[in-house]
Amino acid sequence: MLLASGGHGEESRYLAQTGRESDFWPRVINFTIFAVILYYLLANPIKNFFKERREGIAGQLKEIERKLQAAKDEKKEAQARLDESMKKASEIIDDAKKEAEILAAKITEASENELAVLEKQFEEKIMLEERKAARDVIDEVLSENITVDDITLDETKVVDIISKKVA
Repeated sequence: MLLASGGHGEESRYLAQTGRESDFWPRVINFTIFAVILYYLLANPIKNFFKERREGIAGQLKEIERKLQAAKDEKKEAQARLDESMKKASEIIDDAKKEAEILAAKITEASENELAVLEKQFEEKIMLEERKAARDVIDEVLSENITVDDITLDETKVVDIISKKVA
């Protein structure tokens, strides 16, 4: 194995074939040619790939921005509808309170009027009952104490009573 390393004293085979000690410059030229050919073959597809990728990302970004703007617009519209609904709700509540107050006042007034009518009817009924009771008492007293024989009527008194009733 030690002998296979090429030996120190012998000339290398590359030097014997080419006349140079190293192959650095031919390798650099070969790599440059390879890189140029590789660039020539792959540059446009790689550029197109990155260009399409950039356009795709830009399109996605624009779509996201459009959706974001649409969401913001919808939020503003929803907020406006909410504010309008809150305003209407407060108006409805205020109207309902006013109507309740008016209705309560009307009910109170109607109740007071009905109570006054009932009191008047009660007083009239009491007076009617008092008159009825007085008539009943008078009729009873008269029927018990006065008989037909006790009352003597002559013709002049009958004519006088009838003329008073007719007049």
